Amino acid sequence: MSDALTTGANREKDDPVLEVEGLRKRFGGLVATDDASFAVERGEITALIGPNGAGKSTIFNLVSGFYEPDAGTVRVDGTDVTGKQPHEIADEGLVRTFQTPRKLEGMTVREAMLVGAGDQPGESFLKLFTDAAGVAAAERANVEAAHEMLERFEIGHLATQPATDLSGGQMKLVELARAMLAEPELLLLDEPVAGVNPTLANTLSDHIARLNDDGVTVCLIEHDMEFVMNLADPVIVLDRGSVLVEGSPDAVRADDRVIDAYLGGESA
Repeated sequence: MSDALTTGANREKDDPVLEVEGLRKRFGGLVATDDASFAVERGEITALIGPNGAGKSTIFNLVSGFYEPDAGTVRVDGTDVTGKQPHEIADEGLVRTFQTPRKLEGMTVREAMLVGAGDQPGESFLKLFTDAAGVAAAERANVEAAHEMLERFEIGHLATQPATDLSGGQMKLVELARAMLAEPELLLLDEPVAGVNPTLANTLSDHIARLNDDGVTVCLIEHDMEFVMNLADPVIVLDRGSVLVEGSPDAVRADDRVIDAYLGGESA
C-alpha cells in the first residue's frame, strides 16, 4: 500500500474547514453511516467516492443539516454544527448543491438566482417599513451580483428565461452560480456532472477548478471517476458507511481495497 494513503480517523488535520468525527446514522435496520471520520482541508478539492450504498449521500445530508445524526459531530471552521438546521449551517459558510436541481416554478433564472443571496433585508417586515431605502439598495446589489455571477458562469443570456425551460445541464450551472452568491467557505457539490454531456462536464470541471483557485474549498460526490481523478486531491473512499481509505488520486486508484470495494460493492 502506498505511503500516500491514510485511514480516515488517523489523517493529520491541518486547519480543516470541515471536520467529521464518528458520524453515524441508522434507518431502521440499515446502518447508512458507521463511525465515519474525515476532514476537508482549507483550499482543497476533496472527493467522496464509493460504490452504491457506501453512504456518500447520507454523509452529505448529515453534514448539511438535512438529516440529524444518531452519533458523532460535525464542525465547520471549528464551530460545532451537529444537528443544526440547513440554513444555520449555511450561515457558518457551508453551502451545498443537489444531484437533481429544483426548477423553481414561476421564476425566471434571475429570480431563481436571488434565492441564493445571503443579504436579504427585505425578508424583514420591520426593515421594509423602517429602512425602505436600505432594503431597495440591498435588492439592487443582489440583482447586480446575480447578473455578475451568471456572466461568470457564461449563462448571462439565460437571465430572463423561465427556470423551468432550462436543460438539466443548464440547471447545474445555475445552481452552482446560485450557491456562489452565498459566498461559501465550503461548497458541497452532489454529483455535479450526473446526467450531463461530456462537453458540459468539462466546462463544470473548469468552473470548479477556477472557484478553488479563487479560494473556495470544495467537497464533492461524483461517480464519474475520470472527472474525480482529474480534479480532486485528496480522494476519500467510503465503503459500507465508513471511510475505507484516503489519499491522492493515483494512490487511491491503485489500492486493492478500493478495487475490491467497487467490484464487491452492494447496491442500495
